[in-house]
Amino acid sequence: MAARDIGEFIREMRNNAKVSLRQLAEQAGVSNPYLSQIERGLRKPSAEVLQQIANALKVSTPLMYLRAGLLNDKDGPGTLAAIAGDPDLTTRQKQTLTEIYEAFRRENARAKGEDLADVGEPVVVTDADVAEAATDDDLAETDVAPKARDRNRRRTQTSDSQPSEED
Repeated sequence: MAARDIGEFIREMRNNAKVSLRQLAEQAGVSNPYLSQIERGLRKPSAEVLQQIANALKVSTPLMYLRAGLLNDKDGPGTLAAIAGDPDLTTRQKQTLTEIYEAFRRENARAKGEDLADVGEPVVVTDADVAEAATDDDLAETDVAPKARDRNRRRTQTSDSQPSEED
């Protein structure tokens, strides 16, 4: 995807959020001229800057990466766009659905033996995680993926330390 396309997407999301260029630049931790250059397609932002902008706009980072061409979009640009564009979902619910969707894509890619180098750490999201995200009023304080990741690590550590039946 061209730098202009991601710039137009960022501008559209910023305008929809009714945030000025100066406000978004401040919230994302980038300079006004740099953000302006991104929006005009003169500069292509790094993955880190895209994440900062996504967080400031309260949109999913994977969607931002997808729009910038940093994620493989063969399986799901329509799915991620539909999640991001659904007006009936809260920001937290959109993030949770995106995380679940990406987890399923990683699982399916692994089953097919595809390269997962650019996909990220696998996460198991439980029903409790989804229920918590669906009912959580404090959207900024809750992140399902890190909680699920921590729980998975604890499970792995516990199962590794348990004696097997053969012992």
